[in-house]
Amino acid sequence: MLLTEHLVQGVDVWINTPRRPWEACGTSGMKVLVNGGINLSELDGWWAEAYTPEVGWALGNSKEHGDDPAWDTAEAEALYGLLEREVVPEFYARDKDGIPTAWVKRMRESMARLTPAFSADRAVREYTEQHYLPAAAAYRERANNKGAAAKQVVEWQRELEQKWAQVHFGAMKAETKDGQHIFEVEVSLGDLDPNAVRVELFTDGAVSDETSREMQLIRQPADTLTTHIYGASVPATRPATYYTARVIPHCEGVAIPLEVTNILWQR
Repeated sequence: MLLTEHLVQGVDVWINTPRRPWEACGTSGMKVLVNGGINLSELDGWWAEAYTPEVGWALGNSKEHGDDPAWDTAEAEALYGLLEREVVPEFYARDKDGIPTAWVKRMRESMARLTPAFSADRAVREYTEQHYLPAAAAYRERANNKGAAAKQVVEWQRELEQKWAQVHFGAMKAETKDGQHIFEVEVSLGDLDPNAVRVELFTDGAVSDETSREMQLIRQPADTLTTHIYGASVPATRPATYYTARVIPHCEGVAIPLEVTNILWQR
């Protein structure tokens, strides 16, 4: 800690060149931020998330290359190239008052953008607000009235365990209309209460941050008590074949899949 204190006070550019994915996190680069240092690092750990051209420099292509000596050579050349063509010239390009204006601008961008996001203050606050306090509130809710809510959760879990094997998918169909994919899927729940589960339409996150959308129970065929038809629509920005349905447990106040891990995928 004493050595770090001296290093981060005096450094202008923080060079970190691990082989991806061996950067555990990158807290040393984070400590440099508030001291005005600029990062030049491998796109790994925190820098893979934090880097933009305005705040520093990056090495690598965000992919893993093992211990390939050819890639090590390429990255070494890239490092020396960055230093020679960009980092050093920017540091020594001074105005009439001897101020490296481009360097100072990058330094300020780095401090202003990244310090609030990559700090213990932000991390502890988010853990407290998003996890610890909600967990404490959930505990109090379940403990009230001699644990009445907790007993309901246990009963719900037992029903899932006894009846989950009855759940299966039927046919799924998709229609594209007016720029929307409209999906309908048959789900047989057996004796399981429809309120005990949630049916979702799932895709990967390559197009947007949304990966799942709840499907609504739209009807129940007249000739059956166990089969239900669920529907959902999504923008037709990718083929309908990229989507699949799944059934997951649902109970108010229960963290899924932290507390219950059951899941059934439509094939």
